[in-house]
Amino acid sequence: MKAIEITRPGPPDVLRLVDRPDPAPGPGEVLIEVAAAGVNRPDLMQREGHYPPPRGVTDIPGLEVAGTIVGLGRGDGDGDSNGNGVPRRATGRAWAMGDRVCALVAGGGYAERVAVPGVQCLPAPDGLTPVEAAALPETYFTVWTNVFSADRGRLRAGETLLVHGGTSGIGTTAIALATRRGSRVIATAGTEAKCAAIRAMGAEAIDYRATDFVEAVRAATDDRGVDVILDIVGGDYLPRNVACLAKDGRLVQIGLMGGREGRLPLGDVIRRRLTITGSTLRIRPPAEKGRIAAALEHEVWPLFAAGLRPVVQATFPLAEAAAAHVRLEAGTVVGKVVLLVGPDATR
Repeated sequence: MKAIEITRPGPPDVLRLVDRPDPAPGPGEVLIEVAAAGVNRPDLMQREGHYPPPRGVTDIPGLEVAGTIVGLGRGDGDGDSNGNGVPRRATGRAWAMGDRVCALVAGGGYAERVAVPGVQCLPAPDGLTPVEAAALPETYFTVWTNVFSADRGRLRAGETLLVHGGTSGIGTTAIALATRRGSRVIATAGTEAKCAAIRAMGAEAIDYRATDFVEAVRAATDDRGVDVILDIVGGDYLPRNVACLAKDGRLVQIGLMGGREGRLPLGDVIRRRLTITGSTLRIRPPAEKGRIAAALEHEVWPLFAAGLRPVVQATFPLAEAAAAHVRLEAGTVVGKVVLLVGPDATR
């Protein structure tokens, strides 16, 4: 198969199109013929040598794909009396050859084929193109488990969410899901053009370069603060985020673009009963990812029939993965960048 290889840590031009052996699906896995693959900032970090794949995972980058199941590994023993089951999705139904799916992968997405645990796959929503389906898994898994799940953000209808990086893939997904589930959303961005895009998505926008986002949040909420913050920045945003939280507010940290350390005003945490948490997705075992997939299929997948769509701004052929990385690094993208891998990617 054709795949993208990171020849050495470095800038985008270290990415090369190479031939690699086809993967074989292991127990509980399916083999996907990839039509399209999402490009995400963790891919850029892996290319630079800062985010290696987990032990035992391929060095081929790429965390999300859409395509068709063309191979089935042995199941987990619950398929028949002989224990010859077939891989199942998280909700229990068996996958079959020819099923159209999108999947969260721990690596290997920038390739024509990838093997992935069946529980990490979801049916490609009806009406979405492979490109749109490929833009779902990484951001939807991340946003759901961090913003809405009971063990992280617990955002409820009527509450207010602050999203940093509102035009990123994570940001656009958080805005889409939170607004549709009845929450108010305030999002930050660094240009007026990006702020306009945020407003067009139904959220309120703060240009953090033109104004202090803490003051803007306090003014927008009549000094109450927000209930949940989803932050990809970290560093000196920590005390400022704490200042933005309402009583019983929750700060969810999922990125460290601004630094790994920050000052924490513990007095505020105690007085206002704040929760500070965070998570990463890639290293979680398949069973945990499967629980997120099941929640998405139940809670979110019906929204696609009602018109929910991911924001995809740019596509590139697989062979031009380096150009896709350049585009994402430029900081001008609203939504997602997707690689076209298979011939049906644009259908």
